[in-house]
Amino acid sequence: MAIERIETTILRNLIFTEQFYRKVVPFLKADYFQEYNEKIIFEEISDFASKYDKVPTQEVLAINLQNRTDLTDEVFQESLSTVSNLSDEWVDYEWLCDSTEKWCKDRAIYLALMQSIKIADGGDKKLSRDAIPSILQEALAVSFDEHIGHDYIEQATDRYEFYHRKEEKIPFDLEKFNYITKGGLPNKTLNIALAGTGVGKSLFMCHMASSVLLQGRNVLYITMEMAEEKIAERIDANLLNVSIQDITELPEVLFTSKVNEIARKTQGKLIVKEYPTASAHAGHFKALLSDLSLKKDFKPDIIFIDYLNICASARYKGAVVNSYTYVKAIAEELRGLAVESNLPIVSATQTTRAGFGSSDPDLTDTSESFGLPATADLMFALISTEELESQGRIMVKQLKNRYNDPTSNKKFMIGIDRSKMKLYDVADDASAISIEGEEEQLTQFSESQNRLSKFAEWNV
Repeated sequence: MAIERIETTILRNLIFTEQFYRKVVPFLKADYFQEYNEKIIFEEISDFASKYDKVPTQEVLAINLQNRTDLTDEVFQESLSTVSNLSDEWVDYEWLCDSTEKWCKDRAIYLALMQSIKIADGGDKKLSRDAIPSILQEALAVSFDEHIGHDYIEQATDRYEFYHRKEEKIPFDLEKFNYITKGGLPNKTLNIALAGTGVGKSLFMCHMASSVLLQGRNVLYITMEMAEEKIAERIDANLLNVSIQDITELPEVLFTSKVNEIARKTQGKLIVKEYPTASAHAGHFKALLSDLSLKKDFKPDIIFIDYLNICASARYKGAVVNSYTYVKAIAEELRGLAVESNLPIVSATQTTRAGFGSSDPDLTDTSESFGLPATADLMFALISTEELESQGRIMVKQLKNRYNDPTSNKKFMIGIDRSKMKLYDVADDASAISIEGEEEQLTQFSESQNRLSKFAEWNV
């Protein structure tokens, strides 16, 4: 008695066992089948089922094979013979599912290894060697997900508990940011500040890194634009409350005592790591997290990346893909790192040339790729004009917000002290600022659950 191959068992149960078909077909790929005629048969089964929402009979498969014009006589005869030999012989359903899952995993790993070898040998001009880890990781993650959806009626209790579950967040020290994010940044998120050159992207991230450190949390600051010491200098100005120009004038004893005072106030650590511009990607950052854990017993609670556009992509070479694809890939990889590491990532992006001088930028002013705002969870613009600068203010405009209604408090002001790299809350009755000749209208908001003060909404 000839032993049936697992591929044949899978194919015949796809047409004779509808329960099996509906469970496994989302995870099957034609490339998993080694024999060309089996790959052709699976394609026909999949195409028919997606079109008619039912599995085809052997007769239908035979007719569809006959109607194909891309098959040689030899492949057609082999495919027809395989279809005619498929039977509805019983097989244990659980064993079948488990065996099919193992076969999918094995085939996915094998194909990933073959693709990785091709990339390593220079046979793939589109993908770089940096894509190999993610290709292998994706193959290793192949599994049949048992979760098939949320039952609205039967799982109402689970849903209610989810609504009232307190989500762990990292709060801002700026009340209006806490208001628009409902208390801070959740884990597994990518958060982006949009601004022109010199407006304050790095200042915002340095200020936030300082505030998170004072909360007793661990902070990782990755810079690809400035040296580690320059970022540390900005954080010194913020935490020591000293003008950045005066830091070098501080006596060593006074400087050391101030740093020691900060150390006494927090249990957190702040690590600043520099990479050359456009040389590092999510794979390097993941390796850095592993090294920090092993060598320093350091696990960050939040990561700042200064900034996204000058990162590299782990999947693509910049020279062979357009900027939309490349920047979107970087954003997706960073968000994937945030999900895998279970923490929020904060980064920034430049405005376009048209958006650089605009006092009212929007998502279309994102430089290089509109795919970035499509990936981010929170995106906001930092706006500065000569008039705002003269009053020590910077305007924040919400562009995208998955945490709260982005139309609520869409624009608001915060104070800025560039000499000390600080941001601070400003009173709601601060003097009105004229933007493009139109007066901002001040609107009062009610108190939110006795935790936040009243806020103003600025409508142009």
